[in-house]
Amino acid sequence: MPGLLLDTLNGKPCDRVPLWLMRQAGRYLPEYRALRARKGGFLELVYDSEAAAEITMQPIDRFGFDGAILFSDILIVPYAMGQDLAFVAGEGPQLSPPLAESALAELEAVPERLAPIYETVRRVKARLAEGTTLLGFAGSPWTVATYMVAGEGSRDQHAARAMAYRDPAAFRTLIDRIASVTIDYLAGQIEAGAEAVQLFDSWAGSLAPDEFERWVVAPNAAIAGAIHARFPGVPVIGFPKGAGEKLPAYARETGVDAVGVDEALDPEWVNRELPADMPVQGNLDPLLLLAGGDRLVTRTRAILDAFAGRPHVFNLGHGIGQHTPIAHVETLIETVRGAAERGGAMTGGDERGARA
Repeated sequence: MPGLLLDTLNGKPCDRVPLWLMRQAGRYLPEYRALRARKGGFLELVYDSEAAAEITMQPIDRFGFDGAILFSDILIVPYAMGQDLAFVAGEGPQLSPPLAESALAELEAVPERLAPIYETVRRVKARLAEGTTLLGFAGSPWTVATYMVAGEGSRDQHAARAMAYRDPAAFRTLIDRIASVTIDYLAGQIEAGAEAVQLFDSWAGSLAPDEFERWVVAPNAAIAGAIHARFPGVPVIGFPKGAGEKLPAYARETGVDAVGVDEALDPEWVNRELPADMPVQGNLDPLLLLAGGDRLVTRTRAILDAFAGRPHVFNLGHGIGQHTPIAHVETLIETVRGAAERGGAMTGGDERGARA
């Protein structure tokens, strides 16, 4: 039986707004920190399917969110494509060799690196209560490419942007290869039990408009189209962080079923500019959740009101911060779930009904 989150992503009228948080399985939870202290580093946890399943379930067990998001990382795809991956304390993820210095053709694919992730999905699916939606995910090709080219994260994605201008043919080959692996990777997650998937494009905001069309819209459209063809009825959420005024074009042209919205956008503007029946996800500032107080409640209610009358999944504008107090998360949940009791904002409750 589909749950509230899945129904909302499919555009169906619901009596309340579903809620989950990006990075909800992670460092702000004391039970996660305790498990990591016993098990080791981040990548070791990702590849320990039992531990990864436990981490995925921790926020569900504690908070009862409407969706469980797979505990993994967007850089599993380049790892499966043949780059070495390490998470260095104080420095973040590092991929080697960086493609700014090496050729894509020199990498030897290791597809078996995806298998433990599918096992995690299967284990979580077996533990989830009926009605809680299991979300899979992958990084979008542009964002993944920025890490593959530079070998690490960067503030302005300089290496990848320069490569895309300097050698667009080679960069197109890289983007296409990432998209192909991503389609198979998401398909594997869905076959293992994921009921919806999200494409994270964390660095979409660094591109000029024509480059955004080329490296964000086009590859995400290819992925969404392939997933819809292979798995009709499985929703695809697109999250192009930083897209700004380009968000409506992304929503129209990629074919995603729902759009994630970052905290920099006015939800009333988003509600006016996006297709009227498109589910929207977002967009509370993670720093406001960290800060808490009356403004957290006020802003949460304002977001609910802005998206009233359209399918809406409440979420953050990006991932929850590691120092966020548990009490603030509890306040957020009480506010969102209390809205329906007060007769406030509700998802998709108008005459449009379900999306075709």
